[in-house]
Amino acid sequence: MAQHLEGDWLELATAGGNTIRVLKAAHPRARRLRLTVSARGARVTYPDGTHPAQVSAFLRHHADWLEQKLDELNLIVKPLPPLRVGHATTLPLRGEVAALDWADGAYPKIEAHAAGITLVIPRPHTRALPVARGLLASHFETLIRRDVSRWLAFYVPQLGLAPTALKVRPMKSLWGSLDTRDRINLDLALALAPPTALRYVLVHELCHLKVRSHAPRFWAQVGQLMPEWREQRDWLRVNGATLKAELDRLIADVAD
Repeated sequence: MAQHLEGDWLELATAGGNTIRVLKAAHPRARRLRLTVSARGARVTYPDGTHPAQVSAFLRHHADWLEQKLDELNLIVKPLPPLRVGHATTLPLRGEVAALDWADGAYPKIEAHAAGITLVIPRPHTRALPVARGLLASHFETLIRRDVSRWLAFYVPQLGLAPTALKVRPMKSLWGSLDTRDRINLDLALALAPPTALRYVLVHELCHLKVRSHAPRFWAQVGQLMPEWREQRDWLRVNGATLKAELDRLIADVAD
């Protein structure tokens, strides 16, 4: 089992070709290393000052148990086929399985149709893959912004507050955030999720305009705007790792 550190996450590549992401967190009151698995994913907690090698060894020792538990929750990200120019594939899009195919054209563009999307790429296909990834990223952002603009017109009057800006970008672990200037950030992978999941994340961040914490009155506000929020939160917890992996294979080389 190979591993590499990335921010606050430890990624484990298993012998079976799966990728496991473990959130690592030092805790001042922790007395020992502790590994937990829930619908949110895997988390390893350890005392301050623990050497990274100790954390890695601890995870290797519990690798079989970890893989089993994550597999039970459908949280293991299986290797996905790489995006290849000219090779048709499928992708999740707005919660549905969509076809992705290719065509030649005078200029690069995306054509949306009932079955999915077609990437139109001019010949010769030099640098076709980066162009295709950029087209996909722009298309996903357009889908998100279209939905969000419609929902903001509905929710802002109810809240009496509005975000100052909206940024859509790939996010490593979060689905959304609200910064100190009241700007909302949304994960680009939400274009792949059902629109109701995207709407939940938007509502979540909008409610932070009123309550910055996750206090009970925050969740009460979320419930007022979207009574079915728990169902959407749970859907993202179960399917989120797969969506982020799908986005990564589709637009991996596109800069934020």
